[in-house]
Amino acid sequence: MGARAVPGLRLALLLLMVLGTPKSGVQGEEGLDFPEYDGVDRVVNVNAKNYKNVFKKYEVLALLYHEPPEDDKASQRQFEMDELILELAAQVLEDKGVGFGMVDSEKDAAVAKKLGLTEEDSVYVFKGDEVIEYDGEFSADTLVEFLLDVLEDPVELIEGERELQAFENIEDDNKLIGYFKNKDSEHYKAYEDAAEEFHPYIPFFATFDSKVAKKLTLKLNEIDFYEAFMEEPVTIPDKPNSEEEIVNFVEAHKRSTLRKLKPESMYETWEDDLDGIHIVAFAEETDPDGYEFLETLKAVAQDNTDNPDLSIIWIDPDDFPLLVPYWEKTFNIDLSAPQIGVVNVTDADSVWMEMDDEEDLPSAEELEDWLEDVLEVMAEYGTLLQDLTNNITLEDLEQLKSACKEDIPSEKSEEITTGSAWFSFLESHNKLDKDNLSYIEHIFEISRRPDLLTMVVDYRTRVLKISEEDELDTKLTRIPSAKKYKDIIRQPSEEEIIKLAPPPKKA
Repeated sequence: MGARAVPGLRLALLLLMVLGTPKSGVQGEEGLDFPEYDGVDRVVNVNAKNYKNVFKKYEVLALLYHEPPEDDKASQRQFEMDELILELAAQVLEDKGVGFGMVDSEKDAAVAKKLGLTEEDSVYVFKGDEVIEYDGEFSADTLVEFLLDVLEDPVELIEGERELQAFENIEDDNKLIGYFKNKDSEHYKAYEDAAEEFHPYIPFFATFDSKVAKKLTLKLNEIDFYEAFMEEPVTIPDKPNSEEEIVNFVEAHKRSTLRKLKPESMYETWEDDLDGIHIVAFAEETDPDGYEFLETLKAVAQDNTDNPDLSIIWIDPDDFPLLVPYWEKTFNIDLSAPQIGVVNVTDADSVWMEMDDEEDLPSAEELEDWLEDVLEVMAEYGTLLQDLTNNITLEDLEQLKSACKEDIPSEKSEEITTGSAWFSFLESHNKLDKDNLSYIEHIFEISRRPDLLTMVVDYRTRVLKISEEDELDTKLTRIPSAKKYKDIIRQPSEEEIIKLAPPPKKA
C-alpha cells in the first residue's frame, strides 16, 4: 500500500482508520443510520487448506497481506484495528458478493507466493483474472467505495446528452473515450481489455451513438485521452488500436501535469515521484483564495502539459483533515492559506514559496518562474553532492569524519561508510542544505581539501548567486535560510586555497 512512502504518514492515518465511518451520538432518522459492526466474523484467515474454496465463493475478494503482529500492546491493538476495518467493510458489502481475508506473511508464506502477494500491509483485490493492489487510505469507507467501483464494468457507455454532460464534468481524473460500431466490435473488445488493466483508477468510456461521437469530434474506432484538468484531448494515433497500443499509450501519459491526491489512490500518487521530488500545492477548493490559486495551478499545468518533467500534486486539506497538523508540522507551513513547495520524498525536506500578501496571490507566470528556479537549484545541488562523493575516498572520509567528530557521535560515525552517507547524516542534523553549505566549506577548509572546497564555492556563487561581496540574488531569494547564508559564508581567496593545498608527496 506504499505506506512507507511518507515518513510518519502511516502513523497519522491510524486515526483515519477508525474514524473513517462516523457514528452519531443520537438516534438517526431512517436512511441515515451509519453501520456499526454487528459482531459477526466474516473476515477469513486464508491458508493453504481453504484458499481455493474462498476464491470460489466470492466474485471479488480483498486480501490484507500482513506481517505477524508483535507481542507488545500497541502492535496487538493496531492489528485489531486493521481487522475491525475489514470486518465492517465485509459487513457492508456482504450482499454484493465481496469477500475479505487476511494472509499472514510467515504462517501462510506458501499461499502468499502462489497468489503473488509481495508487499506487506497491502490490500490485494482479486476479480476474475485481474489482481488490483489497493493503494489508498486504509479506512472502511474509502475501501468500500473503492470496491464498489471495482464491481462496476471497466467501460461505461455514454448513450445520451445527460451521460455526455456527466462525462464532460469529470475534471480531476485522466479519462478515455472511444467510438465503436457496437459491443461485438473487435476494436471495442480490445478497448475493453485495455480498460481492465487500469480499472478502477482510470475511467474508460465508450459510445456507439454517432450523435454523441459527432459532439466529441470522434471518428469510428477513434480513442481520445483526456489528461486531468486539460480541456482538449489527445487522440491515440494509428486507429484502430490494439489492446497493447492502448495500454502502452496510457502508461506513457497517465502521470498528468496536475494531479489531485485522493484517499483511494494516495499512496500510488505519492510513490510516483520525479527523481525523488514532488511539487506539492495545498489549496481548499471551497475557499475563495484556494479556488483562485487552484485556477492558477490549472493555467500552469495547461501551459506545460507537454513538459514531462513537471507534475504538480494538488492536495485539498479538506479531504485529509486529520493529516493537516502533520503536514503543517512536517513542512512548517500554514494550511489555512494556499501553499506551494518542492518536497524531497525521501526525508520530507522541502522548499516553500513565500506568499506574503494573501490578497495578491502569485500569477501563473510567477509560479512558473519560481518552480523553474527551485527545481534548477535542487538539480544542481544533487549534482554537487554526487561530484563531491565521487571525489571522496575511504581514506578521505575518515579524515572528514575526524574533522567534524564533535558533531557526529562515535557510534554513528562507525555507521557512516560512504561519502553519500556522510552527506545524508549532515542533512538530517541540519548541518547541510541546498542553500546552506557553510559547514562543509569549513570542514573542507580545515581538512585541507581545496579541490572539494572549490566545487562548493563554485556552486554557491554560480547557482545560489551568493558571494562575500554580492548581495543575495534571484534563485532562492524566497527561502529564509538562504538569506542567512550570506552572513556566515567566507569566500577564500586564490592565495588561501593554494596555502590549504597539502604538500607534495615525496618521490
